Amino acid sequence: MSIDYPAEITALRATLDNIIAVTHPDELRKRIAQLSKEAAAPDLWDDADNAQQVTSQLSYAQSELERVTVMESRIEDLEATVELAEEEQEQMREALLADAEQELKAIQARLADLEIKTLLSGPYDERAAVVTIRSGAGGIDAADFAEMLMRMYLRWAERNGYTTNVMDTSYAEEAGIKSATFEVNAPYAYGTLSVEAGTHRLVRISPFDNQGRRQTSFAAVEVIPLIETTDHIEIPESELKIDVFRSSGPGGQSVNTTDSAVRMTHLPTGIVVSMQNEKSQIQNRAAALRVLQSRLLQLRHEEEMAEKKALAGDVKASWGDQMRSYVLQPYQMVKDLRTGHENGNTAAVFDGEIDDFINAGIRWRKDQDNEE
Repeated sequence: MSIDYPAEITALRATLDNIIAVTHPDELRKRIAQLSKEAAAPDLWDDADNAQQVTSQLSYAQSELERVTVMESRIEDLEATVELAEEEQEQMREALLADAEQELKAIQARLADLEIKTLLSGPYDERAAVVTIRSGAGGIDAADFAEMLMRMYLRWAERNGYTTNVMDTSYAEEAGIKSATFEVNAPYAYGTLSVEAGTHRLVRISPFDNQGRRQTSFAAVEVIPLIETTDHIEIPESELKIDVFRSSGPGGQSVNTTDSAVRMTHLPTGIVVSMQNEKSQIQNRAAALRVLQSRLLQLRHEEEMAEKKALAGDVKASWGDQMRSYVLQPYQMVKDLRTGHENGNTAAVFDGEIDDFINAGIRWRKDQDNEE
């Protein structure tokens, strides 16, 4: 069956137009010009945190613009190839059309990935993300699994060129972590990663069981948007309980001789935030306050959404206790229980190749919203 290239190319351009409408290339060019000017300032690195933020934002904006402009060029090249094929003799025409078919499929796949961004329209989707991973049922295996998930997300961020900042790590006594909190600093990181929130399950032969028995363990992933100065989340001092303690490393060993770690409790809600990865108590206190504000912002948003659903008379259950299974024994498979997406290359998934799972989750969430 021959391919109707004019119709396919028209469809590609329509999809790209939708992506451009969300990406705003002209605004990106202005932003790149401004950030390039800031990055060229001789005193940029006098403030290392600000310098890192400027260079990260510049890199992201340049990548976003390049994604769109490259797709425009590829569609134009595809159209030129098809037109050239029509003018050639049969053998050359077949070769050119074979190349065109392969490129058409590649462009369709790439546009499908880029189109995901058009589905991120939530009130905080554009924000950077704060991710917290906690070990659940399963003892040592659960703590080890929590650390595996942490590495998976940090590798995912690295693959995408996103900067991360590990803010707090609570190590388990024998192996793995009890919990960890880290930032992913990139536009739309929250909208992208928010579909990863929920309970994850691991099934494998436990490396910690001398009888080699199969073990099921669980870990929870929480994703909240990073607070911004414009959010005005004011927290009175009277609502805070602040404890200080010494930072600790793997196996419970002390890694700090001063009480620089901070545990902040919000008394009205019971939310607890611990920070120990910064160098000083002041820095840890500021980081803890920022994460606490982010969690209160998320809580406020969830309460608003619950109120809207209650008024609409349609209260649905959340995703449930388990949203994804990672099975290493008796077979190798990672499967998302909401979307049905699966991947038999478990090693690649744990090494951060989770874009397909994330994209499927974003599409699934959009479908759920449309049904409500």
